[in-house]
This record gives sequence, structure tokens and C-alpha cells, in this order.
Amino acid sequence: ALMNPQQLKDVAAAKIDESRELLLGVSSRLWQNPELALEERMAHQLLTETLESSGFSVTRHFVLDTGFKAEFGSAGAGRPHIAVMCEFDALPGIGHACGHNLIAEVAVGAGLGIKAAMEAGGVAGRVTVLGTPAEEHYGGKINFIEAGFFKDVDVALMAHPYKLTAVHVPHLSVAFLRATYTGKASHAAGSPWEGLNALDAAVTAYQSVSNLRQQMRPEWRVHGIVKEGGQRPNIIPERAVLDYFVRCPSDRELAVLRARVEACLRAGAVASGCECSIEDISRGYSSVICNAPLGAAYSANLTALGVEHVGITELPSGSTDMGNVSYTVPAIHPMFYMGGDAPNHSVEFTRFVNLPEAQPYTLAQAKALAMTGIDILTGPELLAKCEAQFKADLARGSLPNCNIEHRLQKTNHLLRHRLESFIVIMTPF
Repeated sequence: ALMNPQQLKDVAAAKIDESRELLLGVSSRLWQNPELALEERMAHQLLTETLESSGFSVTRHFVLDTGFKAEFGSAGAGRPHIAVMCEFDALPGIGHACGHNLIAEVAVGAGLGIKAAMEAGGVAGRVTVLGTPAEEHYGGKINFIEAGFFKDVDVALMAHPYKLTAVHVPHLSVAFLRATYTGKASHAAGSPWEGLNALDAAVTAYQSVSNLRQQMRPEWRVHGIVKEGGQRPNIIPERAVLDYFVRCPSDRELAVLRARVEACLRAGAVASGCECSIEDISRGYSSVICNAPLGAAYSANLTALGVEHVGITELPSGSTDMGNVSYTVPAIHPMFYMGGDAPNHSVEFTRFVNLPEAQPYTLAQAKALAMTGIDILTGPELLAKCEAQFKADLARGSLPNCNIEHRLQKTNHLLRHRLESFIVIMTPF
């Protein structure tokens, strides 16, 4: 007898439960052996061997040296293709402080669950667990987009550990800029008038960007550092370097803000008589478009599993190359509670993602993604809704990332409190 979607979901959940020791082993070994972007060789071997021994057809060193794809089934007309993203790079000094060991565990678990359901129910389609290196620094998913992998993918899924569970935590489009100022060195005491101060150019530019902030929208972000500022105080600096990240809720807004930031950076050179060159120090990431019908299916599956969650958070998080994928195919990038309230990219977060307490939350996410994949495989009308929404989102160019009015009220309250504090400090007794 043919299985209905709920029976298929039960098969997937049961497979994930019976694989819990295998999945924990994957997560633990990744956590114990953190590897940086594009250097994830142990992770590549571990994940490909695990998936191959579980019955997937594995292509190693796919697109990137530490990339891979693990496939089951066949795609084509009437046979949807589900791609589950697997991240596994760590951060320098603090290891898996973004929980990519759990992302990999979720992806492998979801792949196992979908495969088991397809086998048990004779479901047509394909599931691919896609090993995408270097999310933290290089943006490996962009390489897979450029290589054409997603041309026959219908939906892309992944889940990321966080301090709460949410269908959508807004992630911002980002550009990574470096401004290099070139002046002329001279003795700072003997003949300062002979020099052109590159540090002055950088400081002027830095202050100009800071002045720009009062004209920026509340959800726009710009943050930078002085990477180089001279050699010794008695030498007029002939070279200075600023590194900036520029972020916005959409690629369209990012283009506007980037142009204004670049104008500020060049203004510093004009004011000081120096030369300025601006370059991208890494490929930019797009904002995450959360496909609404796909997100609703995922939310319903979380509810069926008894997982408390919210639809969308108020404040944006950082940026991810999953955003670029979400501009390529319908996608979701939910965040899930991992057992503590530590912020991502902290030593505390690194500790939390290796605790036994993180496992029930992680396995629940693997089940929710597998169940969402089954919804797509068995529901052509859902896939049609996802595709229609995807086209509408691209046409609009950006999404309302959160409740702007509520956020502005909170921002105004905070600003008033800070201004009142300044007034108290400045009032003479």
C-alpha cells in the first residue's frame, strides 16, 4: 500500500532516532577537530564516508577541494530535487563557535530521514546532501552557484544553531571593502610639510562614515577598523588601510549604501592630498530570502514535533552565503535553539554546541527539515507555491525583514534614554 505523507514523515523521524549515535559521532568529531575555511579535510573525509556507507552516491572534491555532494534518487519532470546544505568550517582560535558541527549533523540526519522515506514509500525524486565549505570566510556556496549545481534543484534547506528557534532570523547582504591610502613619508618633526599623511586620510574617512550613520536607515549597518596606520610616530604615515563591512537587508539597498560609504572613503583622500584605492577583500553575501510557503511548511512540522518557535525575529543577525543560494532557488535558513543563550562566535557558544543538551534540539531540526523535504516530494501544489513566491520575491528585490514600526519604537526609547543620560552627565551641579 502507498504511504501517506504523515507515514513517510514517521519513517524519516524513526530513521533519525535510530541514527542518533552515528549523528552524535559526526558532530563530536567535527567539534574536536575544528578546521578553517577551505582546509576542512578531516571533515570532508568523515562526512563523505558517513554518507557513502549510508547508501548515498558520493562525489568527493566537488567544485571545491573540500566540497562534496551525496545523492540519492533521480531528479527530472515530476521528481523534485531537495538539497540540504552541510556546513563544517570553524573559526580561528575559538573552534566551532558558530555550531557548524551541528549544521553538518542536521544535514546528514535530514538526508538519512528523507532517503529512508523515499525508499519505504517508493517516492520519486532526489535528495542531495551538499557539502559547502568555507561559509565563515570565503563563501563556498557561491562557487556551487557559479558551477551550475542549483540549476536542477527545486528547494534548498538548512538549519543553524542559535539562542532561540525561529523560522527566519534576517541576515543582511554584505560587502567587504578595503580602502588603501597612499601618501608621502617625511620627518614628522623636521619637515612635516613635505609629507602627505595617509593616516589623516584614513581618520577623516572613518569620521565621515561615522557622520553618515545619522542618515542611515535603522536596519543598515557599517563597521570598520584601521588595519594599518603607520610605522612610528616620528614618520608621517605614507600608507594607511581601512577595512569595512557594509550590510543591508537587500542587495538593492546595499548598492545604495555602498556608494555612499565609498564616497566617504574617497573624501578622506581628497581632504589630505593622498591617493585612495578601494577593493573587495572577499565576495559579498546576499541577504537571506526566507521563502514563505517553504517556511510555513517547516513551521508546521516544528509544531507537529512539539518544538516552540517564533516566525521571525526583530533584529537582524550577521550575513551568510546561504543568502546567495536564496536568490537562486527557494530556500529557508532557520535558526534553532541549541540549549543555551550564548551569542554566536563566542567561547561560550563553542562549549554549548558540544554538550549532550544540544542533541535533542539538533535531532528535532533534522526531523523538521526531513519532513519539509517530504512535503515538497509529495506535494506538487506546495512546490508550485514556493516557486511563485520565489519569483515574486526576486521581482520585489527585498523583503520586509521584521516589524519596522515596533523596532523604531524600541530604538527611539533607547536613544531617548541615552540622550537623557548625557544631559545628566553634562549638567553642572
